[in-house]
Amino acid sequence: MYAGTPYLGICLGMQFLFEYSDEMGNHEGLSLLPGHVTRFPRNLNLKVPHMGWNQLQQQRPCHILNGINTEDFAYFVHSYYCAPAIPDDVAATVDYGIPFTAVVQRDNIYGVQFHPEKSQRTGLKILVNFLEL
Repeated sequence: MYAGTPYLGICLGMQFLFEYSDEMGNHEGLSLLPGHVTRFPRNLNLKVPHMGWNQLQQQRPCHILNGINTEDFAYFVHSYYCAPAIPDDVAATVDYGIPFTAVVQRDNIYGVQFHPEKSQRTGLKILVNFLEL
């Protein structure tokens, strides 16, 4: 992506990074990351949209997660989640009936499924970390 310029996709902006989404049919994404976006399974009896606070579970080091403690909370509002094809792209997950990807990163591309602007101290720290890139 543009000569290494950092990019941060937030919520739907993270979902656009992938190859396609099955929301309201099949729709192409930007294909910057391999994988797709799909709805939470109906058979789990989860409340959808997923709205509320969930604990981040860091899977690997990632600059935007510096200073974020294991299992800090972030605020989510979404009905669809990202399923990356490459596990190394996953920087953090969350469990909502199933584990799903909460943070992705590859090279200069970052994405967060949650809303950092609504996630208080955790979200502010993530935004500051991104701005420091």
